[in-house]
Amino acid sequence: MNKLPMLLDCDTGVDDAVAILFTKYLNTLELVAATTVAGNVEVEHTTRNTLQVLELAGMGHVPVYMGADKPLLGETVTAHHIHGMNGLNDIELPLPKRAAEAMPAWDAIYEFAKKTPGQLTVVAVGPLTNLALAIAKYKELPGLLKRIVIMGGAAVGGNVTPAAEFNIYADPEAADMVFTCGAPVYMCGLDVTMRAYVTAQELDEIAALGSKQAVFARDVMQGILQFYCTYKLGGVAFHDPVTVLYADDDSYFQTDHAGVRVETKGKLTRGKTVTDLYSDKQMEHNAYVVTNLDREVFKRRVFEIMAQYGE
Repeated sequence: MNKLPMLLDCDTGVDDAVAILFTKYLNTLELVAATTVAGNVEVEHTTRNTLQVLELAGMGHVPVYMGADKPLLGETVTAHHIHGMNGLNDIELPLPKRAAEAMPAWDAIYEFAKKTPGQLTVVAVGPLTNLALAIAKYKELPGLLKRIVIMGGAAVGGNVTPAAEFNIYADPEAADMVFTCGAPVYMCGLDVTMRAYVTAQELDEIAALGSKQAVFARDVMQGILQFYCTYKLGGVAFHDPVTVLYADDDSYFQTDHAGVRVETKGKLTRGKTVTDLYSDKQMEHNAYVVTNLDREVFKRRVFEIMAQYGE
């Protein structure tokens, strides 16, 4: 079948790196470009990491465009304590053989959307600054996109504060612009990504597949695995990888049409994705919220993809 184009907007840390590996063997989508943003680590690191992991995946042909180095307002929020100083659990990959393209990320998003009107899926797994800048600059952009699939937010709870998830908290103004832009927006938040976990034993089983990509996928997740173990979870949440898998095939997920806005002013709730999903009070239904998945199908898909690197 002919695959539809996908652009990955990322702040490449450890789980973004695994998500990039997944993009090589998707069933319905083809990665045509990657854009980078500050988030898990600074944008210089996320850009280098993206180039390196694409080369590790054998996708050195995919162009990379550097984006925003800070949010629309306020200071950059990073997560070095989880992703390591270089963003890849301090694993040193070979230096990339190429540099990022000269065009800024927000312009690249528009250019790729314009090339394939109504076909491009943007999968955004970091703060949404690049998308917000593109939407602000190119008013017609939302109408050119097939859909936007984001890793971010939560119908309930948060992981940076009790109310806010990291990617939304890092740039809530940008996130609210994206949710209200008019394009179909699908939110893979903590509600579903915390259910998409992989145990320490399963990570070892991935590495046992034997390819350098499979071993890297296990090794790069070790720091964040230890972080999750302190919270007595079943394993490490595959936040960004499961978002890529959802964009490729949503048949084993639960998705609900809902209203979503982002709190930008609250002292205790800044960055909260406010949704009417569990409320009697209805908002305009401007988005789709992913709340659950079949973990066995998810796990099987993870192993299917990683096994292909050894073929």
